[in-house]
Amino acid sequence: MKHFFIYAIVLIINIDLFAQKNEDEINIHPLTNEKLYVGEDLTYVVKYAFLNLGEVRFRVLEKTKINNATVYKTTANIDSYPDLPFLSLHQIYESYIDSSLFPKKFYARIFGDDTVFVDYNFIGESEIDIQKGRIGGAKLWLDTTVFINHRTQDGLSILFYARMNFGKNQNLVLPCFVNEKEEEANLNYYNESVQVSIDSVNYEIDCRYLDGYTDFVSVYGLTGNFEGWFSNDSYSVPIRAKMNVIIGSINLELIKWNKKIWNPPSFKN
Repeated sequence: MKHFFIYAIVLIINIDLFAQKNEDEINIHPLTNEKLYVGEDLTYVVKYAFLNLGEVRFRVLEKTKINNATVYKTTANIDSYPDLPFLSLHQIYESYIDSSLFPKKFYARIFGDDTVFVDYNFIGESEIDIQKGRIGGAKLWLDTTVFINHRTQDGLSILFYARMNFGKNQNLVLPCFVNEKEEEANLNYYNESVQVSIDSVNYEIDCRYLDGYTDFVSVYGLTGNFEGWFSNDSYSVPIRAKMNVIIGSINLELIKWNKKIWNPPSFKN
């Protein structure tokens, strides 16, 4: 069961992948006139059959600087529920995203008996400095630099970038950098308005739909097919996601958000 939860988290962070698009075509949030806005706070429950396994929380925390470039600090906290006897999972991801929605830095911590960290620094348009090791024991497993021929996204920044690509029907083959190497995923956008129900909202939500699959074998050899429903507005907030695993389906569903900034649009068709 722990494997299924990890797979769900990997997909929610990795399915919404990088797509080439001119900056002036990307949606601007009406509240702040920016692509990212400090204060966004979204929490999702992870469901498997009749079990709620845990939660994923995405936030935009602040504007800061890296090498004189303005970046947004975004985070994802992944936690299993404490009353599950078969599962204990706690992870934190950080991505520092510039105004073009590309990352300058990515940092992950996976907590356990040995807390593991992964650190990517994106230098220019083609260089990624990588470190990976154990926190506390000062053990470094990997310390290297890779060179690619284009800018790329990390496992968290791609979520924010892809949310800005709704607006037309399109099929994309998307490059991404995960697990210290380049990969690809296929993503299909649909512009039709669809209605979606979730437990935390007492009305039908107006959404747009996407589906796709990864062309690489994910962790534990599970299938890469997925579906997602995003709010049909300029925010394109993920409302619900569904992933197929070997023995069934896992669902992620929005349960909390900052109501002073955004609320799910109602379906009015």
